[in-house]
This record gives sequence, structure tokens and C-alpha cells, in this order.
Amino acid sequence: MAAKTKAPAGTPVGPVPFADVETDPGLVSPVPEQLPEEHAALPSASAFNGRMNIRCYQGFWLPDYFAAAAVALQRRFEPCRNDVIVASFPKSGTTWLNALAFATMARRAYPAADAGHPLLRLNPHQCIPFLENLFRSRAEAAKLEALPSPRLMNTHMPLGMIMPGAGGCKVVYVCREPKDMVVSLWHFLQHVHPDLALADVLDSVCSGAVPYGPVWDHILGYWRASIARPDAVLFLRYEELLRDPAGNVRDLARFVGLPFSDEEEDAGVVQDIVKLCSFGHLKPLEANSTGQLDPLVPVPREALFRKGVAGDWANHMTPEMARRLDEIVADKFHATGLTFQ
Repeated sequence: MAAKTKAPAGTPVGPVPFADVETDPGLVSPVPEQLPEEHAALPSASAFNGRMNIRCYQGFWLPDYFAAAAVALQRRFEPCRNDVIVASFPKSGTTWLNALAFATMARRAYPAADAGHPLLRLNPHQCIPFLENLFRSRAEAAKLEALPSPRLMNTHMPLGMIMPGAGGCKVVYVCREPKDMVVSLWHFLQHVHPDLALADVLDSVCSGAVPYGPVWDHILGYWRASIARPDAVLFLRYEELLRDPAGNVRDLARFVGLPFSDEEEDAGVVQDIVKLCSFGHLKPLEANSTGQLDPLVPVPREALFRKGVAGDWANHMTPEMARRLDEIVADKFHATGLTFQ
């Protein structure tokens, strides 16, 4: 990856803010014509007490509006050497990790302490492309092809849909304590469905029929890959990011092949990145406090920045709710080496 920094003068070195990339729709072939029929043939169900349509593809439930894109993504996405993919189950720390990954990898072009840093004018999701969105349109997929290396991308897809035998591609996965994830998901969905009950979200998660679920299969896919191929998959925990953001940023930098030099350490670059990407710094910015996240997901961007803490589940779940989820998680993760405190 370091060799890419020796590109000729005038050649952009990634990652760059995705929102600033110009589109060339001629770079990528159109989605195969058979996809609409295949999408319609996928098993369907509803999540959150009938509030969201989902479809099952290769053992995972996906939002109906992303199901065809998932098929296209798996068939057409070809990870390149030096690609880095930030992955997570929804509401597990995605936005924060996106910001940390972008600030870490792009620090040579965009020093974290600079007043003009892209994260000061753009939402983290505008800096890093979301793969599910890209493969819904030729124009967006063409922008992916136009990105300079190393490319930095984001997804909620399970591992098997993005990285089958991808030589040189690296994945950084963030996992969150399941009860906190459920509560965060509930608050997020209430922006679209104000009457949605926490019990309805818990029921869907526990049944497995939830967007990108079953959650345990999603997490374990990345967990096992991180053990089998630690050079290719870095498994992070949201709670550990909260406890030691600087240490995890250093781990991230080493993993992607861009470790901090002694000079950077002495200059406080790690601390600059942690400060830039901190919850308290990002939340009040205009790019994160105004506007809508996505036309497909009509929620305000501010919904991505609620509390940024661990243990908030205790303020919302009954003991019975917590016990129900804990028992399922204990069973699903038994003998895997992965536990939640």
C-alpha cells in the first residue's frame, strides 16, 4: 500500500472524499437485465411488526430496496489490491469508524488538524461510499471505478458477499454489544416510524429476520475470518474504541499498512485524528446536524449522532428483554471465543 504514495505528481492518491468524485457513467456496465426477476423471486418477509419489507439472499435478510443491489454487488464487485472496506452490522459504530478510517488513511493529503479537513464540511458517509447504494445505479458504480487507490468503502453486507477470495483487500469490522445495538437501531428507526416499539425491534432481531440478519451469523462471519486471516480482517469492538480510541486508531493504521511514524507520534497526529472524529466534535457540525441521510432512508443526518456511549440499553430494556437477548447470544456464540460483557 505504501508504494501507492509514490504516484507521479498530479496523480491523486486515495482515499479522497467520495462526494467530490466526478461521475463517468461509461466506466461500468449496466446491471444485468435478469436482476429484477431474480429480485422478485427472493423469499420475502417483514421486519419490525410489518414496517419494513425484507428479502432473503444467500441466508441473509436484506432491506427490499437493497436486495437487487446485493445481487449485483456480489456478481460485479471486484475488490482491488489495497482496497479497504469498513463493515458492520447496522447501528454498531459505523459512522464513527468511517470517520476514523478516512482521517487515518487520508492524513497525508488531509491532515486532521487542518481547518479545511473534509470531515468538517461532509458527513462521514459522504466521504466513504456505501457499496449497497453504489450498485443500485451505473453512475454511482462508475464513481467507484474512478476512485484513486487505496479505495476506502463501507458496507453492512455479510462477509461472503463482498470478499470471496479477494487478494490484497482488507476489511475493518466493528462489532457492538447486541443489547446496545438493538436500542440504537430502535431509536434510529423511530425517525421513520415514531410509533415503533422497542419490543418490535427486539422480536425481529431475536427471530433473525431483520435487515442484514441474522445478526449472529453476520458477526461470526467476520469474527471467524479475523481469526483465520488476521492480515485481511481486523475485528474491532465499539466498547474498546470508546475506552481507547488512540490505541485502536494505531491498530487500524498498522492494519491498513500506514502505521504512524515516530515523527507523527511526536507531533500528536493520533490525538488530532481522535479529536477530529470524536462524537462531541462531529455531532454539532452542519454536515451532521442538518439534511437527510439518503433518499432511500428518510432520516435526518443527526440521527447518526445520538449518544455515542456503551450501556444505554439498561435505560430502555426490561430485565426480561435483556435476559431474552442475552440467552440467545450466549447460545449462538458458544465456543466461538467471542463474548460480550
